[in-house]
Amino acid sequence: MRIYCDIDDVLSETAVSLCELAERMFGKRVAYADVRDFNLQRTFELTDEEMRRYMEAAHAPEHLTAYAPTPGAVAALRQLKAAGHEVEIVTGRPSTAWRGTQAWLEKVGLGDFAVTYVDKYGRPCPPDSNAPRMVPLAELLARHYDVAIDDSPIALKSLEVWHTTCVFVFDRPWNAAYRPAANMTRVKDWADILAHRLISGAACPVLYGCGKFLI
Repeated sequence: MRIYCDIDDVLSETAVSLCELAERMFGKRVAYADVRDFNLQRTFELTDEEMRRYMEAAHAPEHLTAYAPTPGAVAALRQLKAAGHEVEIVTGRPSTAWRGTQAWLEKVGLGDFAVTYVDKYGRPCPPDSNAPRMVPLAELLARHYDVAIDDSPIALKSLEVWHTTCVFVFDRPWNAAYRPAANMTRVKDWADILAHRLISGAACPVLYGCGKFLI
C-alpha cells in the first residue's frame, strides 16, 4: 500500500508545544484541550505582526526538534515500512522548515522516510534555493494513496475527493466539529489506526465508498 502520513499532531505533539510557545512569547495561555480552532491566530488572539513572529519562531530548527513524538507513531511507521508498505510523510509545513523537520525525523528514528512538502493551505513560502520543492495542492490530489492520515480540517476537506482512499481523521480538539466524508473514519490514536489491520493491507480499498474497511 501507499500511505500518506501528516507530521504535525499525527506524528508529533505539535499543538502542545505551540501552546507553550504562545504563552512564553506573548503571555497567551490556552490549554491544549481548548484549541478548538485550527487558525492559531484566532486561538491565541494574535496581531498580524505577532503571528508573523510566532510562526517564525515555531518553524525554527531548535523549536521543531523539541517536539515530543505522538505516542505509538514512530513504532507504527516502522512496522508499516517493515511490512513492505510505501510510507510517505506529507506535510503542510513550509519547505523552508526542512532542516528542523529532517533533524526531528532523524532524532526520533524516522530519518529514512520520504518527506513531501505540500502547499495545503495557500500560505506564502519564503524563497530558499536550498529548500525542497513545495508541491501544489492540485498536484497532490492528482496522486493516488491507498491510505491517508491527517488531522487538519482544511486538509481533510481537500481529501474528500479521494473516493478510493481510506482517510483516517486523527482525533484532535480542532477537528471535533469536522464531519468525516464517506471515505473517512475517525481514529483516536495510533493503536486505533493499526487495529484497522493496516500492517496486512486489509484496510483497503474503501468498500463501495461507504467509509467502512475490509477486514
